[in-house]
Amino acid sequence: MSVVTIIGAGMMGSALAFPARENGHEVRLVGTHLDREIIEYSKNTGRHPKFDKDFPSGLKYYQIESMEEAINGSDMIIGGVSSFGVNWFADFVLPKIPDAIPVLTVTKGLVDTADGKLLSYPDIWQKKLDEIGSKVSLNAIGGPCTSYELVAHDQTEVAFCGKDLNLLRRLKEIMQTDYYHISLSTDVLGIESAVALKNGYALGIALTIGLNQKVNGIDSRLHFNSQAAVFGQSIKEMKRLLKYQGCDTLENLTVGAGDLYVTVYGGRTRQIGILLGRGLNIDRAKAELNGVTLESLVVAGRVAGAVRIAANNGKLNINDFPLLMHIDDIITNKAAVDIPWEKFTFVV
Repeated sequence: MSVVTIIGAGMMGSALAFPARENGHEVRLVGTHLDREIIEYSKNTGRHPKFDKDFPSGLKYYQIESMEEAINGSDMIIGGVSSFGVNWFADFVLPKIPDAIPVLTVTKGLVDTADGKLLSYPDIWQKKLDEIGSKVSLNAIGGPCTSYELVAHDQTEVAFCGKDLNLLRRLKEIMQTDYYHISLSTDVLGIESAVALKNGYALGIALTIGLNQKVNGIDSRLHFNSQAAVFGQSIKEMKRLLKYQGCDTLENLTVGAGDLYVTVYGGRTRQIGILLGRGLNIDRAKAELNGVTLESLVVAGRVAGAVRIAANNGKLNINDFPLLMHIDDIITNKAAVDIPWEKFTFVV
């Protein structure tokens, strides 16, 4: 039996308690300073407030003040914070983790640099570890996985990525089940880039749903031609960005495409895209979703900014990213939705 400590009681971090505990491991769920009510509710009811299924019996619950107690004796740490908690995780959590305990994070996102590069969150956290002289191993999860479907035991395939393949095999052994299937990759930047890039592009696909509703009514039948066209353009642009990142594209793009698919069919990114497609500007759309974390907006803006810098430096052609540029124009400049369909066409 291993000891798995999850830091961050959001939906995805908490969902990973299911395969870990069902495999017979001791699971400790630690809430951040923002998760106090979640931990209290889960402790009293045995269920996360966002799930319709009880946690496996035997879970242990900790408020943030008891985090170091929960870390003590752990065999692995799962980082379950959102992308808005990246700096907090770096400053507050990482320095308290002993070198021998590996970290596996579910946080997806990219950070743009002044020279037009895109860094993964493990890149950011590694800089912090280097500063403090820590030898903690950073690993991450990418791929198509929604928390509520993982809880429901829907068949799910993800990728664990990190620098040490033997360690990844050990983490896989702890977490894999007959419904949670795990590929392994040492291309951390590739996996992390692919699953972060899909956020902005999923918003782009959802725009077509809103456009259809604007023309035919909110309760009209879904149209799939337009969704498929934007999906195809998204894959082309994601492939170009992965190549720019210096990543092997095939396996990473497969992971990213799967994540793109599942994101279009549910969640916050779909909601904001539909509202924008119906004709709301970004401010009104965000107001409609008050309180909802919109990581897709941040990622799209950062990637678009990096593309512009790279294009100015002659490393990319901005005309190769018409969808990304339009999404950014909608978000940044409150432009009306006017998908540049003809720019998606090609001649070979």
